[in-house]
This record gives sequence, C-alpha cells and structure tokens, in this order.
Amino acid sequence: MSVTESPAARLQTLFEGHRLTPTQRRIAHSMVRRAADVPFLSSVELAELAGVSQPSVTRFAVALGFDGYPALRRHLREVAPAEQTADPGAYNEYQQAVEAEIENLRHLAEVLADPRPVQQAGRILAASRPLPVLGLRAAASQAYGFAYFAAKVHPDVRLLHEGGTMLNDRIDAAVRAGASALLCFALPRHPREVLDALAYAREADLRVVTVADSVFAPVAKVSDLLLPAAVGTGLAFDTACAPMLLGRVLLEAMCDDLPDAQARLEEFDTRAVARGLFVE
Repeated sequence: MSVTESPAARLQTLFEGHRLTPTQRRIAHSMVRRAADVPFLSSVELAELAGVSQPSVTRFAVALGFDGYPALRRHLREVAPAEQTADPGAYNEYQQAVEAEIENLRHLAEVLADPRPVQQAGRILAASRPLPVLGLRAAASQAYGFAYFAAKVHPDVRLLHEGGTMLNDRIDAAVRAGASALLCFALPRHPREVLDALAYAREADLRVVTVADSVFAPVAKVSDLLLPAAVGTGLAFDTACAPMLLGRVLLEAMCDDLPDAQARLEEFDTRAVARGLFVE
C-alpha cells in the first residue's frame, strides 16, 4: 500500500545525492523541520530560520540545481499538494507541539517503508559482543532506555551515558572485550564530545550506528549507518518521541537476529514473578 509522502519526506528526497556544505546542511535541516511552511517562506525568512545569511540560501538553491531560491520555492509549491490543514491558530501552544510530533511520527513511518536500513542495523548490533550504547546530555535518556530493554535479550550491553576523560577508556574496554559495533543516540544540541567519541570508535574499527534527528546532523560524518528521526522544536525544550520510537523499532530488529531473544525474555518473566518484581 502506498503512503502519500509528507512535506518532510519530499524535501529529504530532494536533498539526496547532493554534496552540501555545513551551512547548506543547516539550511536543509531547518527546511525539513518546517517542511509544511517552507514553500511559503521568502529567502530572508528562511535565512532567519536557519540562522544563515540570505546569500547562503541563494547558493543553497543553486547547489540543488535551481536558478535561484524563487525557482526552488516554485518547485516546492508545485510538488506539494494544497492540503487542507487545521488552522494553527485553532490550537494552543501545547497542542501545536503535539501536532508537530504527530507529523514527525508520520515521517518516521514513511522512512520505515524501506525496512532494510533498520534490519541492517539490527544485524550489526546483534553481532556485537559486548554492545556499547552511547548517549550524552539530551540523548542520555534515549541511550538508557534502549540499553535497559536491550539487556533483557542481549548478553552484554554497556551504557555510555557520561562524558569526560574516561569515555574513550570505556570504548577501549569494549573493543578489548570483543565489540564490533557501537550504537549512538545523538540529539540537538550535539555535543562536540559525541563527535570526538564516534571518531575514536571508528578509529578502533567499531561500526557506528547512529539514531539522530536528521541525516544532516553533525554526527553523520562519523557514522557508518545513520537512522533519522526528527525532534519537535515547538516547546522550550526539544521533544523526542520519534527517536524514542525508532529506538524501540531498532530493538525489535535486533531481537530478530538474536536467536535466543525470546527465551531470555521468558526467563526474565519467570524470575520476575518469583521475585514479586512487579505489581500486577
């Protein structure tokens, strides 16, 4: 069954195959986050949204193969059907944040229409013994949640959720113990320490699988396989429903490549009942 592409998915398709500068990736990222509004923004408004200069927006449009930004905007208006959407003014700010997250989840569903990247990531992670899981600052809770559930089916999961001088030491320890891959959750704002740690992991011959807010995120250049899931930006602090759900999907894919995953879950449930661990 075909699914109508969301504005964000159409933009991602437009950007694919183009070598973009860091400034241009910033513009592209901003466009994806405001995909429904972009066809109606001026170059000045888009520049303000992305925090770049107006000429940078023009150069970005040319890099995509258009004569200038007006041509890019006309293209976006032509490929984007005039959809009947609810008047944003009908929602309060909290509802708007929820609606934005719903759109992020729709986009994630479209990305997962091709399950091969997630399935490939699941195989890579299942084969790594131990499996280090990295997430700092805003992404620490995502890493913790994944590691908590992964430990129920994977024999050796190592959570790396604190930075500092010992981070590389812990990566070294995982490599010495036989790790072949590292999973990273990376969310805005992206700490420099995460980029340094991923570069270090790749130098140690670990395959880096990253769940990030965008294919244009800074961590893309130090990742072997990046799985995107947008964050919401409508509140004072970003919301990360899509990255959390993608983490659970990745867990499912990993379980598919762990032959004893179901047996481990059943064993845990048996012990939990014997210990009275949960209130039924």
